[in-house]
Amino acid sequence: MRYLRSLLLCLSIAAMFLAGCATTTVQYGDAGSAKPIGTDFGSSDLQQIAEAMVDSLITFPPVAEQTSQRRPVLSVDKVKNKTMQHIDTESVTDSIRAKLIKSGKFRFIDRTTDEAAVEEIKTQQESGLVDKKTAVEFGRQIGAEFLLTANFAEIVQKAGSVTDVYYKFTMNLKNLKTGILEWSDEKEIRKISKRSMFGG
Repeated sequence: MRYLRSLLLCLSIAAMFLAGCATTTVQYGDAGSAKPIGTDFGSSDLQQIAEAMVDSLITFPPVAEQTSQRRPVLSVDKVKNKTMQHIDTESVTDSIRAKLIKSGKFRFIDRTTDEAAVEEIKTQQESGLVDKKTAVEFGRQIGAEFLLTANFAEIVQKAGSVTDVYYKFTMNLKNLKTGILEWSDEKEIRKISKRSMFGG
């Protein structure tokens, strides 16, 4: 009995010692890595979508012709998330917009900052703090010529230990003056996971 108590005491002390010595290691990963770790939408999927959409848009012949001499003004609508996941669609939009701006082909209107812009212009016009000669006037902003819209959908199929997830991202470019859909494309991503019989 005494031996058993001593053994349990030693095991308890050893467990406490090991727990106290446990450390968490953090390291940088490759932001461009395409290796999936699950079927959920991830950063590599976001990068694939952004690159595919931008490459498709700027190389589409009619669009390439329009952007060869000037930089049209675009506005981007929020991505409509039709999946069952909580996805930060603003990050998808931001990535696509950033890549398009870097291409040097387009200029953008950011409607997400309109409220702050209105307050700033009001301050310049009404506060008396800003020289009227340099104060920005209302109604002087440039209107967007085109509108980028996007839908993000998924289809999930499960059979036993296998989960098959199909993603489809569709983006459209609409001419606001004519109403014509100037460009449309989609990016498909499929992820399949198989749960091992051992280890859950």
